[in-house]
Amino acid sequence: MDNFCLSVSLSLSLFHYRPLIKLSITWRKNRVLVTSGLSDFNRRLTIIGPVVSDSGFYECEVVLRSSSVPSVNAGAYLHVQEPPQFVKEPEKHITAEMEKIVDIPCQARGVPQPDIVWYKDAVPISPVKTPRYRVLVGGSLQVNGLLPDDTGMFQCFARNLAGEVQTNTYLAVTSIAPNITAGPSDSTVIDGMSIILHCETSGAPRPAITWQKGEHVLASGSVQLPRFTLLESGSLLISPSHISDAGTYTCMASNSRGIDEAAADLVVWARTRINTPPQDQSVIKGTKATMTCGVTHDSSVTVRYVWEKEGSVINTQSIPRIRLDPDGTLHISQTWSGDIGTYTCRVMSVGGNDSRSAHLRVRQLPYSPENPAALLSSSEKRAINLTWAKPFDGNSPLLRYILEVSENNAPWAILLANIEPESTAVTVSGLIPARSYQFRLCAVNDVGKGQFSKETDRVSLPEEPPSAPPQNVIASGRTNQSIMIQWQPPPESHQNGVLRGYSVRYRLTGLPVDYQSKNISKPDVTNILLEDLIIWTNYEIEVAAYNKAGLGTFSHKVTEWTLQGVPTIAPSKVQVEAVNSTTIRITWAAPNPQFINGINQGYKLLAWEPGQEEEVTMVTVRPNFQDSVHVGYVTGLKKFTEYYSSVLCFTTPGDGPRSPANGLRTHEDTPGAVGDLSFTEILDTSLKVSWREPEEKNGVLTGYRISWEEFNRTNTRVTHYLPNVTLEYRVTGLTALTTYTIEVAGMTSKGQGKLSSSTISSGVPPELPGPPTNMAISNIGPRSINLQFKPGYDGKTSISRWQVEAQVSVIGDNEDWVIVHQLPNEPDARSLEVPGLNPYTFYRFRMRQVNIVGTSPPSQPSRKIQTLQARPDMFPANVTLRTASETSLWLRWVPLPEWEYNGDPEVVGYRVQYSRTGSQGRALTHVIADRLEREFTIEDLEEWTEYEVRVQALNGIGAGPWSQPVRGRTRESVPSCGPTNVSAFATTSSSILVRWFEVPEPDRNGLILGYKVLYREKDSDLSLQLWTVEGNASHSVQLTGLGKYVLYEIQVLAFTRIGDGMPSSPLILERTLDDVPGPPVGILFPEVRTTSVRLIWQSPSQPNGIILAYQITYRLNSTNSNMATVDVLNPSARQYMVTGLKQESVYVFRITAQTRKGWGEAAEALVVTTEKRARPQPTGRPMVPQENVQARSVLLTWEPGSDGLSPVRYYTIQLRELSESNWTVHSASVNHKSSFYIVGRLKPFISYQFRVKATNDIGDSEYSEESEAITTLQDAPDEAPTILSVTPHTTTSVLIRWQVRRDVVIGPVVCLPIRSKTQSSVNLSKHKRYEIRMSVYNAVGEGPTSTPQEVFVGEAVPTAPPQNVAIQSATATQLDVTWEPPPLDTQNGDIQGYKVYFWEIQRKNETERLRTLFLPEGGVKLKNLTGYTTYMISVALFNAAGDGPRSPPTRGRTQQAAPSAPSFIHFSELTTTSVNVSWGEPTYPNGILEGYRLVYEPCTPVDGVSKIVTVDVKGAPFWMKIKDLADGVTYNFRIRAKTFTYGPEVEANITMGPGEGAPGPPGEPFISRYGSALTIHWANGDPGRSPITRYVIEARPSDEGLWDILIKDIPKEVTSYAFNMDILKQGVSYDFRVIGVNDYGYGSPSPPSASISAKKVAPFYEEWWFLVVVALVGLIFILLLVFILIIRGQSKKYSMSWKEQVFLMFCPLSVYIYIYISILSCLLRSPPRPSPGSLNYSDEDLSTTKYNDLIPAESSSLTEKPSEISDSKGSDSEYEVDQNRQKTHSFVSHYISDPTYYNSWRRQQKGISRAQAYNYTESDVMASIHTRITSTNGTGI
Repeated sequence: MDNFCLSVSLSLSLFHYRPLIKLSITWRKNRVLVTSGLSDFNRRLTIIGPVVSDSGFYECEVVLRSSSVPSVNAGAYLHVQEPPQFVKEPEKHITAEMEKIVDIPCQARGVPQPDIVWYKDAVPISPVKTPRYRVLVGGSLQVNGLLPDDTGMFQCFARNLAGEVQTNTYLAVTSIAPNITAGPSDSTVIDGMSIILHCETSGAPRPAITWQKGEHVLASGSVQLPRFTLLESGSLLISPSHISDAGTYTCMASNSRGIDEAAADLVVWARTRINTPPQDQSVIKGTKATMTCGVTHDSSVTVRYVWEKEGSVINTQSIPRIRLDPDGTLHISQTWSGDIGTYTCRVMSVGGNDSRSAHLRVRQLPYSPENPAALLSSSEKRAINLTWAKPFDGNSPLLRYILEVSENNAPWAILLANIEPESTAVTVSGLIPARSYQFRLCAVNDVGKGQFSKETDRVSLPEEPPSAPPQNVIASGRTNQSIMIQWQPPPESHQNGVLRGYSVRYRLTGLPVDYQSKNISKPDVTNILLEDLIIWTNYEIEVAAYNKAGLGTFSHKVTEWTLQGVPTIAPSKVQVEAVNSTTIRITWAAPNPQFINGINQGYKLLAWEPGQEEEVTMVTVRPNFQDSVHVGYVTGLKKFTEYYSSVLCFTTPGDGPRSPANGLRTHEDTPGAVGDLSFTEILDTSLKVSWREPEEKNGVLTGYRISWEEFNRTNTRVTHYLPNVTLEYRVTGLTALTTYTIEVAGMTSKGQGKLSSSTISSGVPPELPGPPTNMAISNIGPRSINLQFKPGYDGKTSISRWQVEAQVSVIGDNEDWVIVHQLPNEPDARSLEVPGLNPYTFYRFRMRQVNIVGTSPPSQPSRKIQTLQARPDMFPANVTLRTASETSLWLRWVPLPEWEYNGDPEVVGYRVQYSRTGSQGRALTHVIADRLEREFTIEDLEEWTEYEVRVQALNGIGAGPWSQPVRGRTRESVPSCGPTNVSAFATTSSSILVRWFEVPEPDRNGLILGYKVLYREKDSDLSLQLWTVEGNASHSVQLTGLGKYVLYEIQVLAFTRIGDGMPSSPLILERTLDDVPGPPVGILFPEVRTTSVRLIWQSPSQPNGIILAYQITYRLNSTNSNMATVDVLNPSARQYMVTGLKQESVYVFRITAQTRKGWGEAAEALVVTTEKRARPQPTGRPMVPQENVQARSVLLTWEPGSDGLSPVRYYTIQLRELSESNWTVHSASVNHKSSFYIVGRLKPFISYQFRVKATNDIGDSEYSEESEAITTLQDAPDEAPTILSVTPHTTTSVLIRWQVRRDVVIGPVVCLPIRSKTQSSVNLSKHKRYEIRMSVYNAVGEGPTSTPQEVFVGEAVPTAPPQNVAIQSATATQLDVTWEPPPLDTQNGDIQGYKVYFWEIQRKNETERLRTLFLPEGGVKLKNLTGYTTYMISVALFNAAGDGPRSPPTRGRTQQAAPSAPSFIHFSELTTTSVNVSWGEPTYPNGILEGYRLVYEPCTPVDGVSKIVTVDVKGAPFWMKIKDLADGVTYNFRIRAKTFTYGPEVEANITMGPGEGAPGPPGEPFISRYGSALTIHWANGDPGRSPITRYVIEARPSDEGLWDILIKDIPKEVTSYAFNMDILKQGVSYDFRVIGVNDYGYGSPSPPSASISAKKVAPFYEEWWFLVVVALVGLIFILLLVFILIIRGQSKKYSMSWKEQVFLMFCPLSVYIYIYISILSCLLRSPPRPSPGSLNYSDEDLSTTKYNDLIPAESSSLTEKPSEISDSKGSDSEYEVDQNRQKTHSFVSHYISDPTYYNSWRRQQKGISRAQAYNYTESDVMASIHTRITSTNGTGI
């Protein structure tokens, strides 16, 4: 806008109006006062011709003058817009070549900034649709890759809100035929170098360049072979060149306008290269040095060798010692120091020059140190200062000095073997006074040890008093007035002279008294007995040694008491009186304490009968220190007996004197019962009563009282009192045959004694009583029960005693009974309490009653009961405590025996209580739930602390008593905290000084052997580094070799012989000083153009300070380029862009960083200014020279590949172990200039493969070919073995188990030496503690030792098992096992018990059990076992140390028992009248199975009759065919197995007939006959719910036989079946029927067919007439034989009567006659006819001969051997027809197996009526079948 007016009108609406002159109006723009353009009392501001700079916020303010009214403000924004104006426009016509890039300029300005929009030929340009068109920043249009279609008019529009402008240009795209302006020229190159074949072209479109060698295309726009690179200019870069690259190269340029080409020849020379460079050498003076210089070169090139030393050429012709071989090898003989220097081998040829250098060092032995001198130190006692002058080092740095010493003219010995080589003085301290010393030194370098210097003058140290006290001072009280002191001399190094003797001083502990001394003037006497000491007094004793210089230091005080004495006086004021008939009361006063001579343990009250001083009744009374008069009672004395009594005081050593004896008598009492009450001369009206005097008279017998009365009639009592001499009395006036109660009792002045009574019938002698009955148990407690009973027959006299017997724990008919209680003199008792039982124990009781005749038989046993639980009564025995570790103790005990559990074994356990000895704090406890546990490790204790431990048993009720406390101490350990006051101070850029104080005394936990400084860079993942400081004297160390300007975390720890302690806390942080930085890293050129590059880098990996700046220098990489560009950048810069470079040239860039210490090392990188860069080619196959293979590193070399015109920045090395498949990166930053690398951190004795990858700015190359497998060398093991356990093996040896990591061994393990602290692992001393260390070594060397393990020797587990283990079978559930202990020398201590392991053979994992016996018994009864089962039993013994080995398993078998039930019942082949029953073998046979008993019956009566059939089956068949069942009836089957008795049965029900879904009946069959074959035809019936799967044919004899399966498994498709009649019984008529079978089972049978006979012609020997003739001939022969015998019998030669002879002759003949008649009757018998009736099985029924007529002559299917019964289990039917042997499987023979068949086919005897059906006795149905069917599928019964 050209003009802009802004007016502001302000109206003020005030309460009091004021004139405008009273208002002050001001204007501001952006808060700056405006003074121009104001009018109308400043109410209007006018801006004329506004410009962009006038834009802003305008504000007016109105103030009322001379008033306090606040001012009023208002404002608005002014925006000034400017239309677009072009600042850069394109030319009106632009011409450009095809495929070029053209920029069409177009820039405009305006407010707001205009938008630029391009059009081509009036169509908007979319860069999205046409990517070649790109609008640049500012609005210019760039067209890439010009095409002819790009020709046209281009318009540029600039628009904003203020307006629009436009400009245009015409673009013309042209094309030119190609032309090679500078073609390639013939060139020569050295193998491995790069060469560029130039080919510069012109043309439009830009010509496409193709390079060819012969017919092969090497490089083009679409093809590029490795090493051949097409540059932007069209030139061909070959890098690196190979010999095979020689030839003619053609450059072909082509575009759409034509083709041009040019050619040149390339010659490639093999590069002259030193492939075997000289190596740095260090030779010993006088030896020969050989330096190789192996060269590879082109065969057409001549090479020349020149050797230089320090830059000067060596003339080998003038020096005889030096010889140059034709192959370039330089030999220098008789080397000396003049040969030292750097030697350079230069190889010169037209094929290239090369040079390599190596340094030669000539070494010799160092000279001896000069001017050694030794003087006594003036500042330090027992020290000598030694000085010397540094010798010549032999051209090899000195490694150390060796100082030898001669003490008192002794042979020279090394004193210091590692004196620093920089030292020229040393102070030798710690010398021994009174000894003379002489010194000499020698220097050592890597050649060896030089000559020793001359000896110093001999220096003697003055004598001093001993500086150490005698060692191991021990005091022990020998008597109550003497103490034995023993010691060992001070260490020899602390005697400081010749010992003259010892001084022993002692005094009373805690009293201000002077020492008493004893002097020993003989130094070889190391003990003394201090005598005449005070009884039971504590002394403190010290011992010191002395020599000529004086008395040494005294030892630490040891305190010891003299032993206690016995009291020397008796208690006083003793008074004695009788309290009652069994108790006396004694009072006394305590003796004076000073005469007790020890700790008063109490008093003993003594009482004894006169003349029986040895049998003293003693009562111990604890001391009462409160009362002056002591009172005690002696109980349990005999009644009315004379006693003497006395009192004594006792201490631990023994009893004091007794007080004078006082005599007294216990009170009189009533007498006890008379003895042996008996009755004799028993008559109808009288009898004699006899007795003996009471055993316990308890006074003076005054007489006897005898009374009698009729039983339970007290009014008939008669009493007589007899004199004390009467011991028998005849009772008269009795009534005949009347029961009387007779009582007799003794009498004293105290009254009548205990009654002895008995009942007896007059005229009837007493007899043995009968057993009690009706026993009942009540009030069951832990230790008692109440027993109620009914008395048995009393034997015609009263019962004098009740006797209770019990079976304890194990209840059974064969278990023993023991007497547990007896109740005397209670004849009327009907219940009694049985005390003294064991808690939680099974009991079964029985009773006996006793009268004057004897003991009754036992009653019937009671029910089994279990007493209630109670607390344990005892504590675990043999409690011992051993040291386990620094923080744990090992507690052992003997567990409670089972009978002491007093409760449920599952909840029996132990409670361990432990506390620090002397601690008043609360003790800690731990509960162990395992009742058989014998040990426990108490953890989390404090190091080197004594603890007090005790154990108690507990169960579900509560805990038992505590054991006596035992004490033990934990082991020495590592320090529990680090040193204090740790500080660190940086001294240089690579070193830090660390200082610290000692570890606090309570936390040392042992002797500090040294310190370790732990340090690493902060926030680094690197492992900690260690710096070890030996000894406890030095508390500082200088850490060197650190990183520069690096912040380190530093800690210090102390270590003991056990190991390292805790590091100090907190971490100390300290940074090393700064230095010049290292080179920047990670230089890359991500963007490279033909004239510019951009490089990036990372800060130095070792900045060594704060980076202040970076400096970049770059120049052309050519020899004639001395111009370099330098630029300094700020420290934050990480990239740099360089432009104006020369195309396709190589530049070298150098980058360096700066700290305040200066500029650091530069990093250098090359770059080629080309856009044709590619990834590098793989390197050559890596090589590992064998001589460079070490144990943990190898030298890897490779040949670099092509860099792809982008120099390699770094290499990546991967490796893998030969046994693994995965590659791992070892290093990803190998210098790009390197062609070798030392691969470290390898494992010794492992095979490796390596591969290399190169990386440039573009990316990674492929990995090189894998190297050959290289095996690193062996090395000494670097880790110690892990000791798994150290356990006592015997009482003098230990067994060590260890583990060695295979990757630690590093080569074959040769041996594992065992190092003990004092001795080897065998023949150790008993009852000592040993420390065991182990190390591993191989052929290379020995590894470090393991952490020490302590072991106590003296206890060990048994090493041999029990002997002669024998097993005796006791019952079906019990085995008795006995054994003998092993030899005594293998027991290794007292046997604490045995462990008996037993299991069923073949089932060890499932059935193994353990029985533990905690007594050294020699046998055990194993009960509750499985019957008739073989057990394996092994026995092991154990002692306090643990379990010994098991004995070899011994076999034993329990006796037979009843078997378990059969495992199952299964039914198959179910038809309307038969079923196949099978069963499984019992799970537990418990013996030899003799057979089975099968019982079946209908569940409901059939025709009103319920028939039970029982069949005994011998042998082991598992199925039976049951027939003659009723259709639709449910039967119950039960079966049980038998060994020597029957076991339980298993039962199941089955309903006869087809099931639901089974097939219906087929049509009625009809039969056709053809020769000896029968064919049965039928029609299909209803298939049921599933298709028919097969058919079955049943048959039966027509005369009421039973149906049975004849043919099975007939295919479902057929409706007829033919079979041979040979399987039928000849001459018998049969009926047939057909049954269909599907998945639901057997279906309904078809109607029976018409009967048909299976008749065939019999042979003549079966005709009746033939049999009659045979019988008659036999009869005639028999009669003739009888006649001859009768004639001979009449001879006088024989004495027996003719009747006897005839009888003897006829006995065998009758047998023959019977056989013939039987055969005849069988053959002439009519065919059997079926007949229902009872199953009356008899021997005749079971005779197989009776049914021989049912079996074909050729059949052999029956036998009478019951042992051969088939045990086939898999068949579901009686038989299967074998098509090859039909004749041997007779159908009729199957009826023999059916017991019902016997009855149905037997003939009724004449005159005997047929039995009613199902009417039978039990014996009728018991049959044992002994048949065997030889078919392979099953057995029929």
